[in-house]
Amino acid sequence: MASTFGFDEKAMRARRHARERRFRAYAITAIALAGLFLVFFMVDISIKGASAFRQGELLITVNYSPEIYANPNMALDPEVAQIVSRSFIRLIPSMMDEDSTLSGTTRELWVLASADTDQYMKERPNRLKPRQQKLVDSMMQQGTAKLAFNTGFFTSGDSKLPELAGIFSAAVGSFYVLLLTLLFSFPVAVMCAIYLEEFAPDNRLTQIIEVNINNLAAIPSIIYGLLGLAIFINFMGVTRSSVLVGGLTLSLMTMPSIIISTRAAIRSIPPSIREAALALGATPLQVVWHHVLPLSLPGILTGTIIGLSRAMGETAPLLIVGMMAYIPDVATSFSSASTVLPAQIYTWASDSQRAFAERTAAGIMVLLVLLLSMNATAIWLRNKYERKW
Repeated sequence: MASTFGFDEKAMRARRHARERRFRAYAITAIALAGLFLVFFMVDISIKGASAFRQGELLITVNYSPEIYANPNMALDPEVAQIVSRSFIRLIPSMMDEDSTLSGTTRELWVLASADTDQYMKERPNRLKPRQQKLVDSMMQQGTAKLAFNTGFFTSGDSKLPELAGIFSAAVGSFYVLLLTLLFSFPVAVMCAIYLEEFAPDNRLTQIIEVNINNLAAIPSIIYGLLGLAIFINFMGVTRSSVLVGGLTLSLMTMPSIIISTRAAIRSIPPSIREAALALGATPLQVVWHHVLPLSLPGILTGTIIGLSRAMGETAPLLIVGMMAYIPDVATSFSSASTVLPAQIYTWASDSQRAFAERTAAGIMVLLVLLLSMNATAIWLRNKYERKW
């Protein structure tokens, strides 16, 4: 029915409802596609990385004769020596030096299989020759070859041999770097946010600072790597590739996000709480310390954890400050050379050996679990301590 203004209200309402239905359908489709991509990514990573948590082991006979000092391969059957990890063969002379009772004896030991043998046992592409494959098949039938849980993946550092490579040193390095990032960024960011929100005058300078903080939170992370290289390494002389330079660099990147989240948490506190405290004789500093800061702490911690989880997954800034080198040992101090989980994953992904592909996927799985755990902690803190005003 046409209105007095000359247009059909019923037709307009129908078109508006149709547009709303289309918009809802577009939104649902976008969410479904995003979910499908996420599921595909998680399934693909899980399939590729699950095999890295198992490692091929062989029960072999070792002949500890004095001749092995000249040629360690003589301790094993020639065919078996081709399918055993080279790391074990190299260690035989030192094992005899540590235990003199081994000389002249023959013993059976479970040892790591070579990377190609391990891949063959997992039915993955490998470079074993036909006769070596037959030997492995025979040993699997006899129970002298098996796939066991790969504890070395969690207890060992990086290695040029895939069967020995693990994430322990990188995980410890990530912990140290995140600890320093928290110690450097959290106090400075929170104090900066408190000053800007509670004490700073609203003038041109303050507005410029606020705009720059928002811009710093959005710039590419590799820029912070360049800043870390210029300030901490070239100017201050901090050791390259060290835990300290990594923590300082990531603290620069994390501070803007913590400042923004802290200001939002402080701004959410009702003005009546400040006014009541001031009316009872509290100083502005006492108001902030005893009332505003405790009430805004859940929001501050949530923003801090999210900022740290972002820093934990960063690779580009650490690439610039030299934390991408081959570092198999655990850092013993903040000035020691170290690496982190994302850098370790990047190193494995760029290696040409096929056995590193599954360890790359497994490292991604571990990193995802840690990141999701940190984000879940942030959500839990927000839901548990959030207050409705």
